[in-house]
Amino acid sequence: MLELARSWVDGWAVSRRVPKPVEMPWGLTVRVGLPAQPVRHVLLGADAGTARELVGTVTEPATCIKGFLAPDVMEPWFPPGWEPVDPGFLMAVDLRPSAVRPPEGYTATAESAGGVIGVRVRTAVGELAAGGRIGMTDGGCVFDQIVTEAAHQRLGLGTAVVGALTNAAIEHGASTGVLGATLQGRALYETLGWKVLAPLTGFVYGPVTP
Repeated sequence: MLELARSWVDGWAVSRRVPKPVEMPWGLTVRVGLPAQPVRHVLLGADAGTARELVGTVTEPATCIKGFLAPDVMEPWFPPGWEPVDPGFLMAVDLRPSAVRPPEGYTATAESAGGVIGVRVRTAVGELAAGGRIGMTDGGCVFDQIVTEAAHQRLGLGTAVVGALTNAAIEHGASTGVLGATLQGRALYETLGWKVLAPLTGFVYGPVTP
């Protein structure tokens, strides 16, 4: 599981076009560089003591720490000033060619650049209806930012995006897909054969306002 967790961090960084994760004693650090998330630390097999030591060094607001344990396990590691993010799940699948196509009236296009493959689904008049991307890693890929616009939901477009991304990933030599799913996204991916590997729990640092 830890190998796929590491692959998720690497591919996420490729997808978001941020610097390569840096190895740390407790896991990986990603310099995201955004006001809403300047830094992301990902714990890989860290124990409670090591995690608390990392938490104690954080001073930059909006820093995020994620791990692959249940929320009730990780919550005691974080003192006041840290807030939980929505729970997620690390998921993976052995990639197989997909015959999924967008429904009538929609067209999917794919493009590749810098290790990132993107798919967009548009209406007949060119309106963006859904999209997603994958960040390629050695032998695998990370599915990321798969979104269906509100006006086009419940039409199977999310499934079509995942299918198109899957086929593109296979063409580029990937054999395994990995992603971090929301609770809602998990339901879709499970219908497509993805399996939950572990919880994906996160906390964000925001100093308490006096």
